[in-house]
Parts: sequence; structure tokens; C-alpha cells
Amino acid sequence: MVKKSNFVLLKLSLYKLSNFTNSDMWKLDPFNYNRRLSDTIHIGNLLLGGNQPVRVQSMANTDTNDVENSVAQVLRIVEAGGDIVRLTTQGVREAESIGVIHEQLREKNCDVPLVADIHFNANAADVAAQRVEKVRINPGNYVGSIKPGDTSDYTNEEFEAEYHKIRERFIPFLNICKANNTAIRIGVNHGSLSERMMNRYGDTSRGMVESCLEFLNICREENFHDVVISMKTSNTVMMVQTVRLLVEEMQKRGFSYPLHLGVTEAGDGEDGRIKSAVGIGGLLADGIGDTIRVSLSEEPECEIPVGQLLVSYITQRNDHKPIDATEHLLHSRFEYSCRKTHAVGNIGGENVPVVIATGDGGFTTVPDYIIADGKILSTNGESYSIYTLETIDALTKDIASVKFLKLTYPELTPQILALLLERKDVVVLLGTNHTNPVGEQRAFFHTLLNAGATVPVVLYQEYAETDLQYLQIKAAADLGVLFIDGFGDGLFLVNKGAISVEAVNSVTFGILQATRVRITKTEFISCPGCGRTMFKLQSVVARVKAKTSHLIGLKIGIMGCIVNGPGEMADADYGYVGAGRGKVSLYKKKECMERNIPEDDAVDKLVELIKVNGDWHE
Repeated sequence: MVKKSNFVLLKLSLYKLSNFTNSDMWKLDPFNYNRRLSDTIHIGNLLLGGNQPVRVQSMANTDTNDVENSVAQVLRIVEAGGDIVRLTTQGVREAESIGVIHEQLREKNCDVPLVADIHFNANAADVAAQRVEKVRINPGNYVGSIKPGDTSDYTNEEFEAEYHKIRERFIPFLNICKANNTAIRIGVNHGSLSERMMNRYGDTSRGMVESCLEFLNICREENFHDVVISMKTSNTVMMVQTVRLLVEEMQKRGFSYPLHLGVTEAGDGEDGRIKSAVGIGGLLADGIGDTIRVSLSEEPECEIPVGQLLVSYITQRNDHKPIDATEHLLHSRFEYSCRKTHAVGNIGGENVPVVIATGDGGFTTVPDYIIADGKILSTNGESYSIYTLETIDALTKDIASVKFLKLTYPELTPQILALLLERKDVVVLLGTNHTNPVGEQRAFFHTLLNAGATVPVVLYQEYAETDLQYLQIKAAADLGVLFIDGFGDGLFLVNKGAISVEAVNSVTFGILQATRVRITKTEFISCPGCGRTMFKLQSVVARVKAKTSHLIGLKIGIMGCIVNGPGEMADADYGYVGAGRGKVSLYKKKECMERNIPEDDAVDKLVELIKVNGDWHE
């Protein structure tokens, strides 16, 4: 057994200090960046939460029982800058192996905290808690249901009986964690809510939050405070809204537990980066989050620089120039509602958000408008002028059916607001030069809501990046959360660095896809891989994409194992799931259609399944 340092007195004093102040100090301000001050906890020698930096972590994709390769990969993750590393721990054997990995890392002078990832096996959690610094448990399957397979409603008595069953199994685990100075993560996943929570709350954010709160209440009753929380889903809109709802409920109870942020099964390449930046970046911009994991279907060490860039980009908003605005009281942060606008041509109203691009053609996905000679041209050749405050008089004399007016929030004077209320032929191009672009553009929208203005607004943002990854992450973090909030009738992205206009256009459509406001391509929900993965994930993702990427609007899940299979690809239309070494099962929605297909045949069988169900086109 690995002996860990004893910080009990220090941890208790830190907890009491932060808990005394935090719940009264922090309130979400939609306009001004203000990091939520969570409780400070220990994960081994590492401090997390409070005023500590946002920690960036990853998860090994090696077999945990392969100690040599696991140690080597952990070292690569740490060398890339990872603060915490998680390893899958399916059973007691893996829990013992993770202890050996821990010992060998310490012998190599690597003191990175290790996290055991537990899904179904509570006994493995007990063993792992004695060997590593943190254990992640999933409330949805920590203890089996008292009514397995029974779809009838739970009575109040049955609901309470299952809670007591959870409590009786969870408390001994907490006692082991106390004795060994082990932190825990309560990791709720949308796709693996318990039958009991699904029965009472449905497939909802509320169900995820209630599942978490049950476990938090037990921790509270047992005076156990080294707790981190995560609420994960592959749906960025639901992920952001669920975490916000959890924070709201914790605030009511005076809880200030630190939060782990992540979008599950984000995918690889551009899609994975944009989707992660939309979800994680949106919450970081709210001031929420103490540690993050960017889940990419790539090597784990590739996740670290993406996470570091995202954190550094958001946290540079500290101490920015204050933004003065009034929040619209009826706007909800916890459920999606698109701001009501009137249509100007094909912009606003019931239309999907439009895309405006620079360039003269050759796009893979054709934008709705392009900029040429200072004019905005539609796909059918119509030409429209762009006005500013300096040329506002000319706008009032323009007889064109659409006029574009460039504005920033400071330029939204009462006179300009009156003009926007009066005219029904103006589209705003909303820009910002503020350090906190999310806050300033939100302020513009809330001012329109308070005035009852329904003018359509296209979000406009300029960058000067030479690295495409930087553009993907920054633009998605700045603009994605505004669409999640229900704001924006279009997107106009400009980059003045050495990145092609086609690549910029791809990022623009990618942000709209990641926020689910406009679907223009196949969505691949692919897990990042771990020691449970049953095949070479990256090559399989590439093969599936090569065969199916033309199926616009279809969602395809590619999961390494049954744990990250039917449940966590809950949004997928079709699923490709590892069933055993060299074996794959295929799903339609959550229903298994074919089991244990040889891996060499599985991609072709997936195509056949899509065709049989009428979702295929050439």
C-alpha cells in the first residue's frame, strides 16, 4: 500500500475558511468575469480550487494492468504539462495495478496525483482509495438498482429504499478515503443516469443535478469535504446548462465544491477542439471551473496543450474593465430559448443562423453571404451595404431591403436603440474589442431584451491567428456560449493571420454545429479511449468518418467499450461499440442491433445498418 502524507488539520482549516466565505461572496455575473471561489481541497500534494490555477488533466488510454506502458504514458502526459492523470479501474486487479503504477512513478520522482476511474465496481473503489490520491465514482452505476429492468414508476418508498442502499455502500468507501487522505470525484454522466433518477426526472439536467446532490448530502453528513464534481454530456448545450443549474443549487445550500469540466466524447481534430472549447470555455467564461479535461480521440498528451490554451485565454480576463448592463429578468441560463427576432430577408425570425465569410468561393460548405469590395453579397447575387455610426445618415436613405449596421455595445446609445426599434430592415453586425468579449456582447443582447427590440444580430469577431488550433479554440470559446444562451442570428468570423478563408469558414460552421443551432455535417460522438477500449480507436474513427462523413445531420457514436457505449452516446442515431477484443456491437439509438461482429467487418456492417433504416444517401 502506498503511504500518503497526512494533511488532515490543514485541509480542515482550509475547508472551514473557504466554506465560511464562498457561498456569500460569489454570484454569477453574465457581463463581468468573476471566477467562482470554490473550496480548496487536496489531491495528494496538489491544491485544487479556491485561488489555485485551473488544473489541466488527462486520462491514460493504456491497459492499467500493463504497468510499464501506463507509467510511460503518465510520464508523457506530465511532460506535456498535465497536473492530474486518471486511469481506468474496472476491477480489483486494476485497482492493485494502479497502486504499482503509483509506486513506480514515485520512484521516478514523478509526484503527479493519480485518479482511479470507477464505474460499476464499488469494491474496486475501496481498494483504489488506499493506493492513489483520488477516486472517481459514477453515481449512476455505483450501486445496482433495486428494480433492475423494471420500467414501472418508483414509489416514494422504493425511491427512498434505494437511497438508503446507496448510503450504506457509500459511507464505508468515504471512511476508507478519510483514513487514507483520498479525495473523490462525483462524476455524473448524462448517458448513465440511474434507472431511479431517469424514472423520476427523465433524461434531464435536473436528473443529473439531483443524482449529484444525493451523494453530496451524504458527504456532508459524514463530514467529508475533499470532493470534486463533474457533470458531463456530449451535448454542449445540456452540459453548460446542467453545470449552471448545479452551481445554482449548491449556492442555495451553501456548498462550494470545486468543479471538473469536460465535454464527453468530443471527437478528434477540429470538431473535438471546437466542441470542447464551446462547452468548457463557455463555463470558464462564466467564472465556473477548477479543473478541466479536454476529451479528444487522440493520444492523451495531445489534450494538455489544448486545455492549457483554453484556460490561459479565458483567465486573462481577470480584472478587466467593468461592463455595466442590466440582466433581463426573464432570460434563463438553465434552459435553451432562442431570442425572438423579426426576419430581415433570410436573417432572423425562424431562419437558421447565417454565415458570412470573406473570400471569393471554393468553399466546401457554402456560406450564405460573402464580403466583396466592402459589400455583403448573397448567394443569389444581391449586394448590400455595411454601415457604421459615421455613415448612419446614409443608412436611412438606402432603399435596399437589407442594411447591415456594425455596432459594439458602447455604441448602443438610446438614439441607436430607438432606430433599431423603429426599422425592420436592419441587421446588426455585433463586434467587440473588449478583453471580455462574451460579457460585452451579452450586455448588448440583454439591453435589446430589456427594450423589447427584435432586430436580428449577426455575431462578428476578428482574430489575428497564425495557428489554426488557436483560432478554433478562441473563436469557439468566445462565440459558442452566446449561441447556447439563445443569442445570435448568424456568425461572421474574420482572421487576419495566415489561415485560409476556407479554414476560417470551416471553423464558423463548426461553432454553429457544436452549439446545435445549424447542422451542416455528420456529427461524430467518439470517446477519447482508455484502458477499456477494445480496438484502435483513432484508426476506427478515421475509417468510420471516411465512409459516413457525407451524411449531414446524422449523429454516429464510436465508443471503445460498453461503459462508454449505449449510455454515453445517448444522443447518437447509430453506434459502433467495442464488445470485446476484436468484436464490435452496432446500435440504433440505444438498441443493440447486432452483437459481436468481427472488427474487420464492423464498418461495412454499420453502413448496411444505416442503409436498411433509410438514413443513407450517396
